[in-house]
Amino acid sequence: MAKVLDFFKDSYVEITDKVTWPTWGQLQNSAVIVLVASVIIALLVFIMDKASSNVLELLYGIAS
Repeated sequence: MAKVLDFFKDSYVEITDKVTWPTWGQLQNSAVIVLVASVIIALLVFIMDKASSNVLELLYGIAS
């Protein structure tokens, strides 16, 4: 039981004293970067999906 309590004490000390938490501004900047990257990746996937769909429709049209 003492090991469990030591674990929780050490965890608390590490979280409060040793971890460097980002500032609110850093969090906002990171969130904007993630949002922009997600939109760009979603657009790329959408474009690839439409392109492959058009190519397959063209091939099916030629084959039939």
